[in-house]
Order: sequence, then C-alpha cells, then structure tokens
Amino acid sequence: MQKPSILIVDDQRDVLTSVRKDLQSLQDFFVLEECESAAEAVEILEQLDAQGELAALIVCDHIMADQNGVDFLIELNKDPRFKSVKKLLLTGLATHQDAIAAINMANIDRYIEKPWDPGDLLHNVKILVTQYILRSGVDYQPYLPVLDQDTVYQELQNRT
Repeated sequence: MQKPSILIVDDQRDVLTSVRKDLQSLQDFFVLEECESAAEAVEILEQLDAQGELAALIVCDHIMADQNGVDFLIELNKDPRFKSVKKLLLTGLATHQDAIAAINMANIDRYIEKPWDPGDLLHNVKILVTQYILRSGVDYQPYLPVLDQDTVYQELQNRT
C-alpha cells in the first residue's frame, strides 16, 4: 500500500507551493498531491479510490475560479467513499455564511484564515492526519514520528 495522500487544492500556484513547503516534514509519511482545481482533486480522489489507496486529508482553498472550496467539500461529503477524509478549509475571503455552510454541510474539521502561520497550519494538519490514521484502522506505529502526540493520547484514551 502506498502512503496515504494529503491533497492541497488551490487555483494559485504560489499558494500550492507555500502549503507544500509548510508540510514538507510530512512527505516521508504522506504523499503531498497538488491540485489546481476541485475537478483535478476529484480526479485524484477517484484514482486513489480505484487503486485502493487512502486520502487522509484535503487542504482546500475557498475562493477558486471554477468551483469554490465549500461547494467542492459539500459534494465530497455526500460521497460515502470519502466520508472519513479529513477536511481543512483555507481562506482569506469567506463570509460568515460561507463558514457556517462549510462547517454544517461540508463537515470540515478545521478552518484557517489566510495568511496563515506555517507552524499553526502544520500543527492543525498533524492533528487531522493523526485522527485519520488512528480512526482508519491503519497501523499507526510507523507514523508516530509525525503524529500529534496529544491527539494520539486522546484518541487512544477514547478507545478504552
């Protein structure tokens, strides 16, 4: 089995590059996939699913040219194949209504405003991939070097 994937979805190349740079410490444990549109992200998710591979997390921009991130994440949330995928919305222009829709209808796990703090982004991503790994039934031991230890402790406590 290939490493689980983290999809980074943004229609701006410089943002994709920045997010990838901020998450580079995870690349030995996760495949970092860059997608310039929601449609490209759907293609990659379909490929991963067809190959029996895992998508652990989607880091998605809100405002994109073809389809906005909230609408994409709402559609994704309706597909039972991807229910367990963690979702982080990254935005600088969302309205209060957008945030409510994302939380209620897309079931996003985290919301971070642009410009983001690289350490804060990495910390939140680690929390989400830790939750994903521990809840997916994958052996978490090989991932321990990059998992959020507080979340590991909480998740393991919840099992008992």
